[in-house]
Amino acid sequence: MMPCPGLKVSHVIFVIVIVITIVFYSSLNGRQFILEQRRYANHRKNDPSALVASNRTVPGAAAAAAPPDKALLVPAGPPVEPGTVRQKCNVFQMVVQRCGFDVLQKSVERTQQQQQAVDRNQTQLLLAQQREKEQQEQETGPEHVDNIQRIPNPSAVKSAAAAGSSSSSSSSSSSSSSSSLPPAPQPTALEAEGERVIKTRDLYHSGHLPDAACVANLCPRNGTDVTLLIVVTSAPTHREQRLAIRQAWGHYGSRRDISIGFIVGQTNDARTEDQLAAESYMYSDLIRGYFIDSYSNLTLKTISMLEWAKLHCPSASFLLKTDDDMFINVPKLLQFMEAHGNQRRTIFGRLAKKWKPIRNKKSKYYVSPEQYYPPVFPSFTTGPAYLLTADIVGEMFDKSLSQTYLKLEDVYMTGIVAQLLNIHRINVKEFLNRRIAFNQCNIKKAISIHMVKNNEQLDLWKKQVDTSVACT
Repeated sequence: MMPCPGLKVSHVIFVIVIVITIVFYSSLNGRQFILEQRRYANHRKNDPSALVASNRTVPGAAAAAAPPDKALLVPAGPPVEPGTVRQKCNVFQMVVQRCGFDVLQKSVERTQQQQQAVDRNQTQLLLAQQREKEQQEQETGPEHVDNIQRIPNPSAVKSAAAAGSSSSSSSSSSSSSSSSLPPAPQPTALEAEGERVIKTRDLYHSGHLPDAACVANLCPRNGTDVTLLIVVTSAPTHREQRLAIRQAWGHYGSRRDISIGFIVGQTNDARTEDQLAAESYMYSDLIRGYFIDSYSNLTLKTISMLEWAKLHCPSASFLLKTDDDMFINVPKLLQFMEAHGNQRRTIFGRLAKKWKPIRNKKSKYYVSPEQYYPPVFPSFTTGPAYLLTADIVGEMFDKSLSQTYLKLEDVYMTGIVAQLLNIHRINVKEFLNRRIAFNQCNIKKAISIHMVKNNEQLDLWKKQVDTSVACT
């Protein structure tokens, strides 16, 4: 038998493929797909009871007999209402006529709406949390966190003051050599009633962390050779500020007649305490007082500075108190000291006159009438920098402990205490205690410049020592 002329193997294969395709689509003609929205629960693993079995394909009644473990899990939803028609599409209708795609489109739209609702809920929650935080901040303003000192009646004040003085004298004598934080003062009957008078002695804990290396470095032989002792008040976390000062105008501390140290308080953070210990070991210029370092305790920090100078550096001629955001023109300061070397019982600085207490409770500088009743403060030198003659250091320390505590350090120390001791306060125009334009002549003429950043300290010092520019 002769084969058909022109018949090739490729023709046979093509015919076979067509036949198989026809048979395949014929077999699918009776198979129908049910397209309905099925949403999977986000927490189906946590709540299996909320899931029911269902099969995506229903070839007649075979789906009912399918075992549960072979079925797809979908969340149990509301039952299909009577009269609801499920859309049935075969493969040809799905591909050509896009049958059932409206269901998919609605599913996508519904998902987008749900996401938008979730976003709105999150936004509302954040706004509610922010309002709650602002309300809490208002409720914990200065009038709630500060020590409001009230004077109910003379007899109660007298009894409470006597009780406080006896307890504080015994505690200070027993804990002056301790290296831990002082215990909190015990409340008196007056405090239990919400009416109390706070004397500085009841808040101040005498002594400093023992550091013989620091004492030997700053004031050897009680400061016999020290003409100028500079103590910079700093916060425990201001390590970069202290380093910037050491690299700039702090170099003058290497002179025999000048000592520069930093005084900081205590903190409850163990890591910060370890860093301070390492810094003190490296530089031997940290004075550590027994008080929690905070804005409300700035007065305690200055009192601690005076105590340290009284105990370890009594022979120094002058004491300069300044902050760690200050630039000090040390040569200019030495010239001023030489011109006023015979001055006694005096505080030099930027004098503030006739300043009134701020009675606004939301202010950082709020002072209640119970804390200070007169309408005007006594004249005082502003806190960023002021210079004391050495003969008043011990007197100011002793007198400061007997007065009602005030957190405004400069007002309390150089105003109230100084006035009680009849100490002169003299205004010196070179004590600017404010930020200025950083040109060389301005820097050379000033003694103290305020609000200096860490990266500006070295630049100012270079301009100050530069002799190529002549200023009149």
